[in-house]
Amino acid sequence: METGRMAAARRSVLAGLVLLAAMAAAPLANAQDMQAGSVTGLPVPRYVSLKTDRVNLREGPSKEHRTRWVYQRAGLPVEIVAEFETWRRVRDADGSEGWVLHSLLSGRRTALVAPWSKTKGETFPLRREAEENAAVVARLESGVIANVLSCAGSWCRISVGDTQGFLRQDRLWGVYPNEKVD
Repeated sequence: METGRMAAARRSVLAGLVLLAAMAAAPLANAQDMQAGSVTGLPVPRYVSLKTDRVNLREGPSKEHRTRWVYQRAGLPVEIVAEFETWRRVRDADGSEGWVLHSLLSGRRTALVAPWSKTKGETFPLRREAEENAAVVARLESGVIANVLSCAGSWCRISVGDTQGFLRQDRLWGVYPNEKVD
């Protein structure tokens, strides 16, 4: 005998499977071909950040689904790749995907400095101006979370703590290539 809660969980699982099947049938749009999200009307895909220090990444769009990972860093950028009711399917810088409750996400733009870099001790110059020859105001290690203040297509003005400067956009995960951010 199926209870109301079991039926709701079954409907949620079925809805998630339908959504996943639709996602598999149509490849994700790239930044130039963004579409409006089915729930919010905002562009999908889009970058956002985690609102709190504890965010569960779930296998499906409900609290009944198993937690695959627990993020423990507020401000970490993630990319929303799908929407379903109050849930958002997100992708992190490592390529892991899962579902997060929308209330645990923030529209604040952040980015990771070169998370793909595997060279120990490699740093990236934060410059006073958006020019290769500009003075270096700081050196940032791979994986540092920066607040994105603006991007003009090839450089982004970012802040880390009390330090502000410019970093080439192609050294950030959390902004699209050539994306303009105000």
